[in-house]
Amino acid sequence: MRFAQPHFLWVLLAVLPAVAVLFAWSWRVKQKLMRQFIHARLLSSLTVGVSAARQKLRLVLLLAAVLGVFLALARPQWGFAWEEARQQGLDILVAIDTSRSMLAQDVLPNRLQKAKLAAFDLMQQAKSDRLGIVAFAGTAFLQSPLTLDDQAFRQGIDALTVGIIPQGGTSLSSAIRTAMDSFEKGNDNHKVLVLFTDGEDHDADTDTLGAAKEAAKDGMRIFTVGVGTPEGELLRVTDDKGVTSFVKDEDGNVVKSHLNQTLLQQIATETGGFYLPLQGSNPMETLYARGLAPLPKTEESTRLAKVYRERYQWPLAFAIVCLIAEFLLPESARTRSAKSTAPALQKAASLACLLLLPWSGRGSPSSAFHDYEDGNFKSAFDEYSRLSGEKTNDYRLHYDAGTAAYKAKQLETAEKQFNAILAAPGVAPDLQTQERAYYNLGNTLYHIGEPLPEPDKKQDLWQQAIDNYTHALTLDTNDFDAKNNLAYVQKRLEQLKQQQQQQQKQNKRQNQKDQKDQKDQKDQKQQQNEKNQKDQQDKNGQKGDEKQKQADEKKKQEQAQKDKEQGKDKEKQAQEAKANPTDKRDQPPEEAEQGVPGRMTPQEARQILAAQKDDEKALIFAPENQQVKTQSGKFKDW
Repeated sequence: MRFAQPHFLWVLLAVLPAVAVLFAWSWRVKQKLMRQFIHARLLSSLTVGVSAARQKLRLVLLLAAVLGVFLALARPQWGFAWEEARQQGLDILVAIDTSRSMLAQDVLPNRLQKAKLAAFDLMQQAKSDRLGIVAFAGTAFLQSPLTLDDQAFRQGIDALTVGIIPQGGTSLSSAIRTAMDSFEKGNDNHKVLVLFTDGEDHDADTDTLGAAKEAAKDGMRIFTVGVGTPEGELLRVTDDKGVTSFVKDEDGNVVKSHLNQTLLQQIATETGGFYLPLQGSNPMETLYARGLAPLPKTEESTRLAKVYRERYQWPLAFAIVCLIAEFLLPESARTRSAKSTAPALQKAASLACLLLLPWSGRGSPSSAFHDYEDGNFKSAFDEYSRLSGEKTNDYRLHYDAGTAAYKAKQLETAEKQFNAILAAPGVAPDLQTQERAYYNLGNTLYHIGEPLPEPDKKQDLWQQAIDNYTHALTLDTNDFDAKNNLAYVQKRLEQLKQQQQQQQKQNKRQNQKDQKDQKDQKDQKQQQNEKNQKDQQDKNGQKGDEKQKQADEKKKQEQAQKDKEQGKDKEKQAQEAKANPTDKRDQPPEEAEQGVPGRMTPQEARQILAAQKDDEKALIFAPENQQVKTQSGKFKDW
């Protein structure tokens, strides 16, 4: 057993004694006044039959009634039921820089602790939103996925320390891309990244801004929170022995870390967010109010919640019975007579009716309502449906029946009940019930169309849901739930239309591709036929080539025979020349160049040398063990 409003019990502790003292004081004042105005001899005769015990009992009944009223106000609860909790919220990833530059103490106690405290403040503001954690330094990883569990988020923040990521440095691009990969695919919620860092990025600015542009295309909005001061602070680290030393770069210079506000502003601007320095009394309240709260939120099923059952009816009924009993209880005892018997029986009958009043609700709207509260939606719908059939003019029973059918997942039946409400003649002056009926009918039509595989039917039902939400907003412009649901269904409907258009384009491209494939197959078949014809022609041509080859060989043999005969003639002439020697210089130039048969002439030798000269290429030898050149730069691990 528990009390939902326990502070009324503390009020009761003060009120009940005060009321008791008031009754006691009034009793004494009443007795004193009677003694003053009535003589003592006449007092007993005038008050004959008046029972002081009954008067005191009436006061006790009044005290008991006061007790019952305050117990009812405290809302006692016992017993519970598990129900699915549905909340409207955002998906927010909190990325916290854990590099060594976050140890700077230009903000107290240091930059990292300041960022962690701010993350806790953001958790207090985002009560209905899902929160996750991304830790980053030289690289990034998802520390805690999106969750509604505040304790899990708090533990994830507490676990963040400098050195939790082995790779030193600061890579804002890795943090942004890791956050992009951490959001659920296909989720329509707004993607929000809150980036806590000093902005001392060791990546190229082009790479970081490129990652921000990719995030903007993916629909993610980044809000950057600058931790530190532009003047900066020297970095100090403390080892395991408690010795404090300064962080130095490769050249031995002490490192001083500064807040880079310009880069953080550029990142936020690229994604539609804004930059906020971590200064002032409550910057996270400003961030949530200006940046996160205006974003549209979607409704999501989250988890089973324990819903306690209200039992305030019993102490309230006890207080009512005490008041009635005090009203009916006479101050004097009356003698039994025929005249007095009837009023006594009437009072007893009235009291019995009051005591049996809770049982009279069985088989009535009250019993159906109790079934609805207990989660027995099917029984509640059956009872409301039966009552609406008996009392056809009571449109409220149709509304209750439709609500119970909706909870029982009987969506088509709920649609009929809500339409019956709107068609009832008596609902015209009741604008509030009309607005609720339109709103519930919109929800019903949306859920009917959601699982349908046919896009056309789904689109038609969602359009009807949009029309009903619009009617509801016409009757009540301040219905925040109707506004949210209208925007959500319009977005889903637009996505469905885009998917249909893309599907039509894909079908068109597929048809074009099929036609092209058929044409290609036809061309390939035609090319194969042409190739076969060409092969046949080549086969026929090969036979002619063999005949031509035989004729050429025969001709070569005849030429060789002829050259052989000419060679014999030349040998004969050489022998004759040897017998009759003459000066070679007296020979004609052509004969001198011609030379001796079987030997290379000078002209042929010059031609061969010229040809070899044209084919000459320079040989280039690469030096061995040449070192690879590296880009100049300094490694930064803070």
